[in-house]
Amino acid sequence: MTSLSLSLLAAYAAYHKVKLTRKTLQVYTVQERFLLNLLQAHRNTEMGRNLGLSSIKTIHQFREQVPILPYESYEPYVDRISKGEKNVLNPEPVVYINLTSGSTGNKKQVPVTRSFQASLRRADLASMGFAIELLRQQGLEFGKTLLPNSANLQGVTSGGIPYGPVSVGSIRKGRFLFEQAFVHPYGALQIADSLARHYVCLLFALRDRDMRGMTANFPMLILRTCGYLERYGEDLINDLETGAIAKELKLEPHIRVKLERKLFPAPDRAAELRQILKIEGRLTPKQAWSGLSYIVTAQGGTSDFYLQHFPDYFGDTPIFGGVYGSAEATFSVYPKFNSEGGILAIESGFFEFIPEEQWEEENPKTLLATEVQANKLYRILVTSYSGFYRYDIGDVVQVLGFYNQAPLIAFRYRRGGLLSSTTEKTTESHTIQVMQALHKEFNLRLDDFCITLSEQEFPANYIVNIELAAGETLSNPQAFLNRFEYWLRQINTPYGTVRDGQVPPPRLRILKSGSFNIIRQRQLKKGMPDSQLKLPHISENRSFLAELTIEHEVTLSEVSIKLPIPS
Repeated sequence: MTSLSLSLLAAYAAYHKVKLTRKTLQVYTVQERFLLNLLQAHRNTEMGRNLGLSSIKTIHQFREQVPILPYESYEPYVDRISKGEKNVLNPEPVVYINLTSGSTGNKKQVPVTRSFQASLRRADLASMGFAIELLRQQGLEFGKTLLPNSANLQGVTSGGIPYGPVSVGSIRKGRFLFEQAFVHPYGALQIADSLARHYVCLLFALRDRDMRGMTANFPMLILRTCGYLERYGEDLINDLETGAIAKELKLEPHIRVKLERKLFPAPDRAAELRQILKIEGRLTPKQAWSGLSYIVTAQGGTSDFYLQHFPDYFGDTPIFGGVYGSAEATFSVYPKFNSEGGILAIESGFFEFIPEEQWEEENPKTLLATEVQANKLYRILVTSYSGFYRYDIGDVVQVLGFYNQAPLIAFRYRRGGLLSSTTEKTTESHTIQVMQALHKEFNLRLDDFCITLSEQEFPANYIVNIELAAGETLSNPQAFLNRFEYWLRQINTPYGTVRDGQVPPPRLRILKSGSFNIIRQRQLKKGMPDSQLKLPHISENRSFLAELTIEHEVTLSEVSIKLPIPS
């Protein structure tokens, strides 16, 4: 531990971890109590009266009486809340509005009250308790971490309610906690320019050779921070030596003044890092902070593709999922390192599960947390203090097993994010599994990839768009495409069926270096916050990769399908 404050935080987190663990022994009772308490609190809101919440006394009644509604049913209510109306969805004042990233559609607005914040904080603290215990078991230290997220609001509604990404709301609400747990000043997160913010956070972090962790919403964002450290390593060391912040960085003048007051020359630390850079030829997190103990970032779903790049920067440093959540809810708490399964967050929401065979039904039957089965896929519904009831976020989760009575769930994909030339319904999960298999077979690192459909043909070809990582070459593109075809047939059998019929062979496009960075910049210009930045690995938007430079393109030769499996 590096301070009394961190020690107290660790003790408080341990308490919440033990509390959640005990509650996993009585999941039905805990979920029932959560639901009935919420309904009691919300019964006199406008939505509560419309749904007749005051008459509901059991879970069965709730499921019979309250319909499963999409976001569009809540949108008019949230619009009124944003204009300042009270007691619409929530009995308490709305103190913030979470904005979704909009990565799979239009941005959604989610009302946040103090009760909602408190319910989510229980999961955050429990996850921290699990992490600290795991570190202790492995002889690793808990300490300060790097988190270069923005703390800036996107705006304030006409009713005076601040709004922005969920991460911004969490940081601003938990500012005191942040100042104890993170290695850089809070003011560094108020820098608007993304590159400047990352640079300054890294500069303060490099001063502390005992920094223990790195945190980001998604693995791609962790890798971006690693890229900045590698690219600007020499500049950072120079600034560390002089105790100054590079003049060319886009920093607000008043923020620069405040931060430079906190920054002092560190010539010894600069010399140490300069020697590492000279010997290794680059600066990675594990080299800069030899005692790095943990990485906190999302697990499951699209994360898996990026996580395979982590050993190059972090060696065997444990990766921890923290919590699996979104703007609308927290769904699970991770109890282990290097695992994609999280304990259902039974203290933070009331959850129902729609089994696969019910997905196309107009009024699907749902299962409770105590009724799901291991290894099955479900759509997950949540009722929370946001004022949304039986809300279908669109996430598909897999139950991996159980922690006492609580399901261990893993995010698989967002429903609606499907790729179909005809009827095959290829998911992101399918394509990530394919690319992981190809990575192993060809020992090939990709910067990123996205599978799209051809623009002119119907049925359309699959277009396999890849960008090779720096220094990589693909000597036999036809063989790579052949094995893509093989693995996608194995992993998504309906694809094999339609390929044997109507769907033409796939094409491979090798994009110019920097192509996916162009796409990321496009997403940012559209208003996606950089802390929520993530790219889909499949897209039915035929213009998603428009105007990128294609260095090489091949179409699968039908003869090549007969090629033997590489040894």
